[in-house]
Amino acid sequence: MKYNLSNAVNYHYDRFPPHHLDYEKFVMSLVKATDAVARYDQMLKNMHNSEILLAPLRNQEAIISSRMEGTISTMDEILKYEADYNNETELTQNVRSEVIETLLYQRSLKSAQKAIQDGYPLTQSLIKSIHQRLLSFGRGASESPGEFKNEQNYIGDNWKRNISFIPISPEKLQDGLDQLFKYINDNQHPILVKTAIAHIEFEALHPFKDGNGRIGRMLITLMLWHFGAISEPHFYISSYLENNKDRYIYELRNVSLNNDWERWCNFFLEAIAKQAIRNLTIAENIKNLYEEMKVIFAEILSSKWSVNALDYIFRNPVFRNNRFTSNSGIPSATAARFTRKLVEEDLLKVLEEASGRKPALYSFEPLMQLVRV
Repeated sequence: MKYNLSNAVNYHYDRFPPHHLDYEKFVMSLVKATDAVARYDQMLKNMHNSEILLAPLRNQEAIISSRMEGTISTMDEILKYEADYNNETELTQNVRSEVIETLLYQRSLKSAQKAIQDGYPLTQSLIKSIHQRLLSFGRGASESPGEFKNEQNYIGDNWKRNISFIPISPEKLQDGLDQLFKYINDNQHPILVKTAIAHIEFEALHPFKDGNGRIGRMLITLMLWHFGAISEPHFYISSYLENNKDRYIYELRNVSLNNDWERWCNFFLEAIAKQAIRNLTIAENIKNLYEEMKVIFAEILSSKWSVNALDYIFRNPVFRNNRFTSNSGIPSATAARFTRKLVEEDLLKVLEEASGRKPALYSFEPLMQLVRV
């Protein structure tokens, strides 16, 4: 079956990076986005352990970003998988491939963040290594993980076979990538503007056979953190882009069709501002719940280990009892008493009773209710 190319827009050859940006056309959006990100980052700086408190945001991003590509899973499925398995390939015959593919997004992003923390620059090889992990299992495993495309690809509606955008050709791709990463690492545009332009260019290049959308959205988080707009690698934008997907595609096409980088910057900066406010609300709700539960756990558990229990449960809001007793750093008899007490107080919900050798599965519902998407 052939694709319909009659309305397709071609990649903007020889027009990246933009020679001139008219800041007047998006300066107010830039001011609002800068302010919103600064307020969000101040909250990050005030968190004593942002990794414990904001790991749920990374899971949300993985679910939503994967959902934009047709991979459907839930927060409960992701966390139950993590409660049962240590890696993507262990005993997965009873697990939907969509769950593992979503989990791979979360773990690919986390490994990329660690690489940058360890001093690796934002390069083509880093992006290829992220892609290799992202597509290492499931449907993506046959789509050349870690390799740039060698055939023309398209953006469009696969169901209707309509193509809306034709990315750069494979023959021109390497030059395009060289220009993109030179722009990322050398250009002096403000960080938010640079991230906006780099993201749309990456999507227009569409350098991989599959997985471009997910890698492109990861690039946003990595750039904001790498260049200092945020102090911790916790900023995720897929929720806004999913809710405005038609406009997102329209603005992508418009850059190539009309050379209108300013209109794209307006859209992206608006997305950043609104997502920063949303992320701030979710993060503050999680932080407030943590502080509230710190008091409640201390009262209920009456133990010097109460904060250890709280930290473990915030990191693993769905968990097996044996993992809690062996990995929380709490003496096993004490940990077993804790789970019984927290169930009695309705803070833990029993998802699966202990059966034979299989330990009980618990869910920390106060946190789950905040982070389900």
